[in-house]
Amino acid sequence: MKIFVGNLDRETSEKDINILFSRHGKVNNVKIIRNLFSQTSLGYGFVEMPWIPEAKKALDGLNTFEFKGKKLVVNEAASLPG
Repeated sequence: MKIFVGNLDRETSEKDINILFSRHGKVNNVKIIRNLFSQTSLGYGFVEMPWIPEAKKALDGLNTFEFKGKKLVVNEAASLPG
């Protein structure tokens, strides 16, 4: 399952998110979206978890969870039509 993670502190790393989500299950990939030129975080990213029960556990446990002083927005990533 691909999960959207928003309202990230700009200093949050992929490793930080991987550790946080790994508490709920196996994480395949973490990608924080960055500005193309400055490489600074845009404050959101995506996590891929292979097992749906674990991913749902992460969704339930981490949405509105306070991390580095900010309440995370965590939900299933929308798929593009087609």
